[in-house]
Parts: sequence; C-alpha cells; structure tokens
Amino acid sequence: MNTQETQNLYKWAWIVLIILAVFLGVQTLAALKGLNDTTPSYNTISVSGEGEVFAVPDVASFSFSVSADAATVSEAQEEVTDKVDTVLAAVRDLGIDDKDIKTSDYNVYPRYSHTQGVCTSFSCPPSRQVLEGYTASHNVTVKVRKTDDAGKALAAAGDNGATGISNISFTIDDPEALLTEAREKAIKNAREKAEQLSDDLDVKLVRVVSFSDNAGGGVMPMYRETLGMGGDAVAQSARDLPTGENKFVVVVSVTYEIR
Repeated sequence: MNTQETQNLYKWAWIVLIILAVFLGVQTLAALKGLNDTTPSYNTISVSGEGEVFAVPDVASFSFSVSADAATVSEAQEEVTDKVDTVLAAVRDLGIDDKDIKTSDYNVYPRYSHTQGVCTSFSCPPSRQVLEGYTASHNVTVKVRKTDDAGKALAAAGDNGATGISNISFTIDDPEALLTEAREKAIKNAREKAEQLSDDLDVKLVRVVSFSDNAGGGVMPMYRETLGMGGDAVAQSARDLPTGENKFVVVVSVTYEIR
C-alpha cells in the first residue's frame, strides 16, 4: 500500500471516529436529560391544617372628598385647594403626620346645561348645550395611627367642609407577625392530623416532601358607614367607633413521605 492510500485510510478512520464520538455524546446527553426529568416516587399522604389569630386593630383609615364649582378651571382648582387645606389643618391638629395623608383622586370637569329652543307646529329645534363652568373634586385618604382618635378625625373633617366621608376601616398596620403565628398554628394542626392518620394506617411519617400555604384575613366587625355633609351629625355619629377584631387565617397543605 502506497503512502497516499495510507493517508486516505487514516483520514477516513478519523472521520468515522469523530462521527461516532458525536453520536455517542448526543445519546449520553439525552440519557442524562431523561435522568434529570425522572421524579422520584414516594408513598405519601397529604393533609391540610388551619391556624387563626385574632388581634385588635391598631390603625384606622378613612377617605373624604371636597368639591368646588367655578366659572374657570383655575378658579375651581383654587377654591377646592382652599377647602382641602382647611380640612387638613384640622386633621393635622390631632397629630396626624403628612406621611399618613394621601391624595387618592383628583378631577376637574366641565359643567353643561341644556336649553330647548321654541318648538313650532312643524318641528322642534335640537337642544343646545351651554357651558356653565367647571367642577374640581379632590379625594383624600387619611390614616389614623391612634384608633381612639378616629372619631375625632372624622368629626374634624366633617366640621371643616368635607362633603363626603367614606371607606372607614380598622386594620393592623404590620400583619406579618400575626400571619407567622397563624402559619405556625396551621403547620402544627397539619402535623397532628398526619400523625393521627399514620396511626390509623399503621405507617410511619418519614419527611415532608411538599408544602404550600394560603394566607388570608378578615375583619369582624368593621365600621362601614358613608357619612354625608359635615356638621354636628357627623360629629355625633363618628365620635365613638367600635374597632372589633381582625382575624388572620392561614391554611397549609403538607405532603409527607410514609413507610
């Protein structure tokens, strides 16, 4: 065999080896992927648990609105700003910080009237739209960190020009600690159920293989009343507001491996 033939033979041998190596590499990767996708199977039982925690609210909040009518946009805005400033000055006198006072909505829109022309025996002309002026409205949300002052804050807003007071609620400012406590109770409840079930089935709990929770909360009771125009009526009805309790509920689902 001459030198040229030998070189060609080596060349084709290397090509075959490379193709084989690539093929084996692809097959190996596919096998490894299949191993990664394999989920170990267990004998399991699943239980749910529930935990509840009750707490007295430590924060109150409410909203109020003020509106003003004027011939121009700027006049309406100026008038509504003056009214809101008066209300907020009274609210701040109760020790409520600016960080707890927030604009929730602000609108300026035109006001129209419609006039009907004189009708004849043959026809009636279409009504005519006439611009009368503009209305500016400003809605503000207030957080009261001393719940005993909630009634005073409502009265202060109503007595100083707030035309609508609503969305009154009592909540917990930082509920995370309460949710943690409720979750711990739920996990304990689930564990007790799992232990009872394992005794009934004559099996042993080995370990937790999955866990999930669903945290929620409710308020009972909640003072919810929409108060109308300001004045003595607001002051008398809002002087003493029952806060009730907040209920925090956490539901967990736990799956245990058994043997």
